[in-house]
Amino acid sequence: MNLDKRIIPLALGGLGIGTTEFAVMGLLPDIAKTLAITIPQAGHLISAYALGVVIGAPLIIGYAVKFPPKKVLIALMVIFTLFNGLSALAPDYSTMLIIRFLSGLPHGAFFGVGTVVAARMAKKGKEAFNISLMFTGLTVANLAMVPLVTYIGHTFNWRWYFVIVGFIGIVTLVSLKFWLPNIERKGETHFLEELKFLKHRQSWLVLLITAIGFGGLFTWFSYITPLMTEVSKIDSAYMAYVMVLAGAGMVVGNLAGGFLSDRLGAEKTCSLLLFLMMISLVGVFFLSENQTVSLILTFICGGLSMAVAAPINIMMMKAAPNSEMMAAAFMQAGFNGANALGAFLGGIPLENGYSFNYPALVGVGMTFIGLLFSLRYWYLHEKGHFQTDTLAL
Repeated sequence: MNLDKRIIPLALGGLGIGTTEFAVMGLLPDIAKTLAITIPQAGHLISAYALGVVIGAPLIIGYAVKFPPKKVLIALMVIFTLFNGLSALAPDYSTMLIIRFLSGLPHGAFFGVGTVVAARMAKKGKEAFNISLMFTGLTVANLAMVPLVTYIGHTFNWRWYFVIVGFIGIVTLVSLKFWLPNIERKGETHFLEELKFLKHRQSWLVLLITAIGFGGLFTWFSYITPLMTEVSKIDSAYMAYVMVLAGAGMVVGNLAGGFLSDRLGAEKTCSLLLFLMMISLVGVFFLSENQTVSLILTFICGGLSMAVAAPINIMMMKAAPNSEMMAAAFMQAGFNGANALGAFLGGIPLENGYSFNYPALVGVGMTFIGLLFSLRYWYLHEKGHFQTDTLAL
């Protein structure tokens, strides 16, 4: 298979975004020490970035639809590169908090525009796989860049983490300039027009599938370290390798999800993956005491966590054909909502004294609900009930 170099700029953008979003988690103690704050306060930097993602995605897309996608992507990457570079220079906590919020603003919009561009550049019937190629950058970030940057930041200085992310941003800008083709925007539109996709029940079904069904896996991922060390009895010194294993699963699962979606259809693939998520989380709950099985499930759950990205984005684009970029941007808000919801609900049994395998049981319930919504979407799709103006699910 010959890789279309036109998709490389989008994958590089995903690499930079994935690195800046996830590597900070491993460097919180280092950042807290330098800025003279507590680790929980440093954790607010993660929340500030996520808030920037949720707020920035619809607002930026609402304005950006007036311009050609290539120019929009370049502008977004300029903002991303600038504020990640400034993060390396932040002198105090308050400044860093503001900069991290601003760094998150282009995140959702970049993936929103990038998803549509990737689909448009694909050959007919290969749209989902092309989207999965864009998200490859995000998965490689988890597999390789996050461990590497965490090591560099911890060994030398955490500020190098942001320097490296800024460098990835510069490389992405160059590749966007020379490799991404000029793609025409879709006619005249405005912010309120772009939001009309929210009138359609299919759009809300996809958002619910994302926030609840996909959120089920975050009940597992949010507490993976205590699960592996306390339940599976894996030495904490080996957790870096466990995370690499999960990252490898994400790389494989991401491409597999795109491949399956193009062949089975996005609706069937999404329902199948949610069912497999539910079964895998049942396995995590019952079998995590066995180290070998636990490691196998880590790879599988990592794979399933990214396999759903391509089909569910295709489903949203079908539900919002006249607002594809705005809908894709809302998907990023949905994924961040899944992260927050999964971590919150998964923490409830822990607060009540249950073992670290119990968050996975909460995840089973969440993925089951997501599966029901997915089957409902599949039914509506098969019946041709798209673009109706009722919000009845």
